[in-house]
Amino acid sequence: MALPSPKLVNRPAADISAAGPNTSLRYFSALSAVTTLFFLWGFITCLNDILIPYLKAIFQLSFAQANLINLCFFGAYFLVSIPAGKLVARVGYKQGMLLGFVVAAFGAFLFYPAAAARAYGLFLAALFVLASGITLLQVSANPYVAILGPPASASARLTLTQAFNSLGTFLAPLLGSMLILSHLPKLDTATSAAAIDVTAVQVPYLIIGAVLLLISLLLSRVNLPRIEHAPEAAVTESRQATRAWHSRHLVLGVVGIFAYVGAEVAIGSHIVSYLALPDVLGMDPKEAGTRVSLYWGAAMVGRFAGAYLLNKFAPTKLLAVNAVGAVVLVLISINTSGAVAMWSLLAVGLMNSLMYPTIFTLAVAGLGRHTEEGSGLLCTAIVGGALVPLLFGLIADHGGLRLALLLPVLCYGYILWYGLRGSRRAINA
Repeated sequence: MALPSPKLVNRPAADISAAGPNTSLRYFSALSAVTTLFFLWGFITCLNDILIPYLKAIFQLSFAQANLINLCFFGAYFLVSIPAGKLVARVGYKQGMLLGFVVAAFGAFLFYPAAAARAYGLFLAALFVLASGITLLQVSANPYVAILGPPASASARLTLTQAFNSLGTFLAPLLGSMLILSHLPKLDTATSAAAIDVTAVQVPYLIIGAVLLLISLLLSRVNLPRIEHAPEAAVTESRQATRAWHSRHLVLGVVGIFAYVGAEVAIGSHIVSYLALPDVLGMDPKEAGTRVSLYWGAAMVGRFAGAYLLNKFAPTKLLAVNAVGAVVLVLISINTSGAVAMWSLLAVGLMNSLMYPTIFTLAVAGLGRHTEEGSGLLCTAIVGGALVPLLFGLIADHGGLRLALLLPVLCYGYILWYGLRGSRRAINA
């Protein structure tokens, strides 16, 4: 998912068209590179859903220990986003993007020695470095989506890049299952960790690192438009006024984003292990991994449908309906077995699709010149993808996966309340 962009002063569309076909080609090349980048963000993030059961089997980890993967990956959003913003402010957006590519590629390459040494700590370090690079890329790259072309078509470009992000989340489990989980035995069999092929994770991440460097090389040869910030006077005036976090609906929205990302990642990261349970379907890891793609694919479908539905129905009502749907589907899965338990849990992905943009929009509504500050606060809430799965793992270790699924139910319950009550703004907001 993409971080919000800072305030921009776009170049007029007339300047773009007047520059001739070469300029249009440069814009197309830049947009292609950034769109590919959005695809990789989704792909790399959802590849964690495959990496968790793989490393869990190799290192004989508990669910809580395996969820340190999510802690390291999503924790980078919380720890690195503010320093990354300061770095980008100093070196510029294009240089920030190029540096982000290099950092992310280095993290991907670290998977090779981590697998060779069978060192879980090195895997976690590699993930943190990889996620740090992605965070820097997001802070740097998002503004360019809005300015790579005429301002009138900015929304279309943003929608296109988000669609490719969803495509990445859909394909990652399919390819990850084929390349990685196919090397695992059934998860409910007693297999020596030493007998598991650790090299299966090396090639995919070497390819990811090479692709990141390739896109970096392409982008380095593209002349990107210059970004201008709002005048300093406006910033000074904003600082003298009430801060964004004084708005109740924003603060509650931050909690909402935390709950949404945490619930979505917690479910997606444990689908393979859940479907492997004997009282569910007893699937082998590779087959279960392909089902993960359906979870994220449902979210992709929902995003396309949501672009239409949000223009027809009140966002608060749609958010509430989706939250109720998610609660009902998870509870059905908990209390059933076989195909019903599987399909009801996978269908939660469809309910997730509208939650992030809807919560985000409701949370920043009415903030005016404090919108950017509010956006930054909402971004830090992505750390829910690190903390909620960790708590989920602790519950699963002591009470099983079915009991742990009640944690996402609580998260969706909060989102339901936020849609109906918490998103309401004070009269003087």
